[in-house]
Amino acid sequence: MSNRPAFELGTQRIPAGRRRTVDLPVSMMSDHTPVTMSVHVVHGRLPGPTIFVSAAVHGDEVIGVEIVRRLLNSKKLANLRGTLLAIPIVNSFGFMNHSRYLPDRRDLNRSFPGSSQGSLAARLAHIFLEEIVKKSDYGIDLHSAAVNRSNLPQTRVSHKSEKAKELAQAFGAPITLQSPLREGSLRQVADSMDTPMVLYEAGEGLRFDEHAAKVGVTGILRVMSHLGMLSAKAVKQPKVKPLQSSSSYWERAPAGGVMRTFKGNGEIVQEGTVLGTISDPFGEKEVDVTAAYPGLIIGRTNLPVVNEGDGLFHIAKIRRSDEQAEAALGHLQTQVETEAEAMFDEDEII
Repeated sequence: MSNRPAFELGTQRIPAGRRRTVDLPVSMMSDHTPVTMSVHVVHGRLPGPTIFVSAAVHGDEVIGVEIVRRLLNSKKLANLRGTLLAIPIVNSFGFMNHSRYLPDRRDLNRSFPGSSQGSLAARLAHIFLEEIVKKSDYGIDLHSAAVNRSNLPQTRVSHKSEKAKELAQAFGAPITLQSPLREGSLRQVADSMDTPMVLYEAGEGLRFDEHAAKVGVTGILRVMSHLGMLSAKAVKQPKVKPLQSSSSYWERAPAGGVMRTFKGNGEIVQEGTVLGTISDPFGEKEVDVTAAYPGLIIGRTNLPVVNEGDGLFHIAKIRRSDEQAEAALGHLQTQVETEAEAMFDEDEII
């Protein structure tokens, strides 16, 4: 038996070397159905840091749920040092309703630090802060693009946190963006508490993406290995550093119509590169969508029908030359491991 103290969460005590799912009460639905936030605790036999991995803060971002499922099935956790808090579905209300938001239409990721006496969103944020963030040394929050958009696998960190930048480099996604902290976000409240946190963005809302899932699982295991929670030999580290970006921009539709797309996520573009062409339904008038600045496409719309002003392509400005960037992307995109069985295609599980 280990002499390490048990981990306390809610009313539960998890002994060292054990794992358990703890249901934290959140609220009661209108039909008297209780709602909880379920946390799977893996409390290692040996001491080490505590890290939380959360998903579905936005209820329609289902790729993170799959990443957490694969993470918890990884055999590498058998020799875990420290403690893993895995929360596959933070916003269960949105998840059940296929919605980004809570029933009160509030965005949970704009509701931190929350309040025990506030709105539903504020109360859920407060519970997450008190029970998860305050008991963790590090955090990884999993997100995707919204419905009908897709993101290249990427990590986002605060430009002020050197430790978060270090974790993002260990994660090994194709690109890391140093992005501002938004008021009321989980990243902001974690930063204010000096809890280094990495946000992982990949894939599309309400859809699975096999590559995004593999990059996510491998990245989390790499971070845990970097922190000494897993054996350094247990996880392959990235051979090249992720691309870095401190600024990005959206290329928006100059006109409404039907768009034919020529460039996609992960492609490097130059100033003036034609990204797509928008036509009216009769084909009488066409206008090109071109890149205003060079960079890497990290997000795009998946809809061909666009209105004037719609965000079409999200482009990150990068520091390396085209040749260096392409080589780095090639290495980073392929160096992922399969930590669980392959995911079914959506058509196969209907």
